Amino acid sequence: MFRFLLCSFALVLLYPTAIDLYLVGLPQIARDLHANESQLHIAFSIYLAGMATTMLLAGKIADSVGRKPVAIAGAVIFIAASLLGGSAEQTTSFLTARFAQGIGAGSCYIVAFAILRDTLDDQRRAKVLSMLNGITCIIPVIAPVVGHLIMLKFPWYSLFTTMAAMGVLVCLLSIFVLKESKPTARHTTQNSDAMIDEKETFFERLFISRVIIAAISVTMILTYVNVSPMLIMNELGFDRGGYSSIMAGTALVSMLTSFSAPLMLTFLSQRALMFISQSLLMVAASILMLAHYNALSIGCYFIGFGLICAGFSIGFGVTMSQALSPFTKRAGVASSILGIAQVCSSAFYIWFMGLIGVSALNMLVLILAIGGLISVALILLVKQPNNALALNNPDYEEISRSS
Repeated sequence: MFRFLLCSFALVLLYPTAIDLYLVGLPQIARDLHANESQLHIAFSIYLAGMATTMLLAGKIADSVGRKPVAIAGAVIFIAASLLGGSAEQTTSFLTARFAQGIGAGSCYIVAFAILRDTLDDQRRAKVLSMLNGITCIIPVIAPVVGHLIMLKFPWYSLFTTMAAMGVLVCLLSIFVLKESKPTARHTTQNSDAMIDEKETFFERLFISRVIIAAISVTMILTYVNVSPMLIMNELGFDRGGYSSIMAGTALVSMLTSFSAPLMLTFLSQRALMFISQSLLMVAASILMLAHYNALSIGCYFIGFGLICAGFSIGFGVTMSQALSPFTKRAGVASSILGIAQVCSSAFYIWFMGLIGVSALNMLVLILAIGGLISVALILLVKQPNNALALNNPDYEEISRSS
């Protein structure tokens, strides 16, 4: 089982690393490519577009051909794209490389969740996904520091060489360590309540509700990340150093709560944990509103920021696990739908709120409050079936023994 966890964690980490590692080199990249930094900031959207456009196809291939080929192909694409980005001499080729990086990282990302669905039962999957979220939260803190250290002695393209090296590591793990986990055809039809009907549908109420909750949750956290510079530096008056320290502190909160979630699941039900998660997010909205409109101390803002990170980290793993629980044969496509919904909803919300001129604070408070209410309503209306904990991959015991 260790091999599946190791490979899944490695596959997922390509996605945040490619976002955060190169940011420290943006001024030098802009200078060498004869562009301004604002032009290159579109590279973030280009990267997410690459992920979104490839996820569904990668998920379908993973369900039909297998998880391992898609993981290897995604890693190879990521390696080639990273090398292209490091050798770019103009903006167009740089943005093309970022799009291709998104394709590679997106393919690896959905395979990782499909593997965890294949190899873990519902309860253990919820715990592992919470831990995975905690590890992912470390990347935005570590990656800029690593990037800064690299650039003390090497030019900016060494950042992309480092990404390529990560891709090589993931590729080697996928080739030599990862074993195929896709369920075999011999288990397609069973009459037991513990097995999944062979007609797996994406129009099932539990899946749709959890996709919505997961998409709202990611929109909340990405809205916070997007508006945090305006809130912390412009409204609260902190400099770049103070901003970095505050973001590092909130990332630490995310990491600690993510690693605490598996322990909480020992004493609380998944549904209770999801309620706690959404409650924390709505409380955060209330605190930020009170702090802003009643001129409360800066510390109240910090409490609100911490509650956002804690609320997201506590509930995200459980939500993802429940969304994937009805699927064995189509876990790859299910993972793709989850990823696309999260990327597209957050991008659309941030774009639309900016388009109509909503302030940074109101943009954040609005998604926290309304998104929290919608999520609570869905949790109340759509409960996980009692037999959901038994919805395991029929190959689970065989895979465990072979690992």
